[in-house]
Amino acid sequence: MRKNLIRDTAVLAAVAGIAVVLLMLFPGKQSAVISTSGEYLMEMAVILPAVMVIMGLFAVWVPDEVVVSHLGHAAGVKGMALSLLLGTLPTGPLYVAFPMAAGLLKKGARVANIIVFLSAWACIKLPQELVELEFLGARFMALRLVLTVVFVVIMGLVIEQYVARSEKHV
Repeated sequence: MRKNLIRDTAVLAAVAGIAVVLLMLFPGKQSAVISTSGEYLMEMAVILPAVMVIMGLFAVWVPDEVVVSHLGHAAGVKGMALSLLLGTLPTGPLYVAFPMAAGLLKKGARVANIIVFLSAWACIKLPQELVELEFLGARFMALRLVLTVVFVVIMGLVIEQYVARSEKHV
């Protein structure tokens, strides 16, 4: 735990240092960076507390067995499909999905299903698909959707194998 805190603090310090150097190199961008950062901070301050409350309720009310049966290893292809569906429905920012993914992992969800869920949240949205259909046509939308789904599933399986191997070596 302490090791993670030290690592996280070092990463935060490095990012802050890089930001300061970049702002000094490009002084004309300072006001835009500061105002945009403030807007994102306010957005997160409004959204994240509600997400944390929902995740607390999820942790208490949803039994681990339900998550394991629907999103665990035994769920197989149905678990992947459910993860894909759960990822495509919300339209909120991606940072909302990370606490949800962490909660699902703690309750026994398969790593591949979490990767599929997060990737679908980032890449596949129903409103986005409708916009693509309107402006780029059905062929483009269908091809991009199929390729995205295929590669999201492949990526989930590959990352799951990598995580399993890295956990064996620890």
